[in-house]
Amino acid sequence: MTDTPENHTQGAATGISAAANIKSPARYTAPALEKGLDILEALSESTEGYTLNELGQTLGRNVNEIFRMVVTLQRRGYIAADQNDRYTLTLKMFRLANRHQPVKSLVSAALPLLHELSQRARQSCHLAIYQNGRVVVIAQVDSPERWSFGLKLGVVMGLTDTSSGHVLLAYQDEVERTRMLNSHIQVEGELEMDPGQLFALLKEVRARGHASMPSIQIGGVTNIAFPIWGLGNRVVAAINIPHIARIDGTPRPDIEQIKSILADICARLSARIGFDAGQ
Repeated sequence: MTDTPENHTQGAATGISAAANIKSPARYTAPALEKGLDILEALSESTEGYTLNELGQTLGRNVNEIFRMVVTLQRRGYIAADQNDRYTLTLKMFRLANRHQPVKSLVSAALPLLHELSQRARQSCHLAIYQNGRVVVIAQVDSPERWSFGLKLGVVMGLTDTSSGHVLLAYQDEVERTRMLNSHIQVEGELEMDPGQLFALLKEVRARGHASMPSIQIGGVTNIAFPIWGLGNRVVAAINIPHIARIDGTPRPDIEQIKSILADICARLSARIGFDAGQ
């Protein structure tokens, strides 16, 4: 067949038609896939999980409609059932997300610096990103001391009441910040935050260049978080130190010294992943 302008026009029209058909929910649907996604999304919003009956009620479906889908998701390792047949999400989706190259590259670049940070600050530290309406810990290093306080890898945290969440929100433009807040999913124990109070806190974070606040969940812990900047002058992550003060007189960096160390580490990690401070 001869390659002519007319053929190009026909091919373009065909491509547009195909794209339009793909976007049309009336012509192409996958009911089984939609049920599976509904199940995963419902479980992601529950801290205690659901029994099969509860899950059916939550989704507005009868048990027979979702039974085989639940069994399949359990067999594939996306959900698990306890001794009371209550289903919860596993960490498989988190592991899959971490195979995504940008996250994997960020963790790979960050880990050596997180180890350096823990040694210099004598504290635990973790790297967190915004993901699907929550703050997720994607890397963590324990304090070199004989005791330490840290968050487990893969744990989710509140977006609006944590120092990491405040850093991740503070440096977004208005459109992106609104999108993040509209997608926000509260985690267990997360406090309701008045919008006016939240925006005032975010303004303070931008003015200081970091977030610092007593932990709302754990007494005696001060959370200190600094931003990680990436390409396009965007904040892509936060490093947080849950600072524990020693009262036995053992010499170690104080909070102000730790802020200086943390700022240095975050600047170096930002440069490693492509941020140009001169732009």
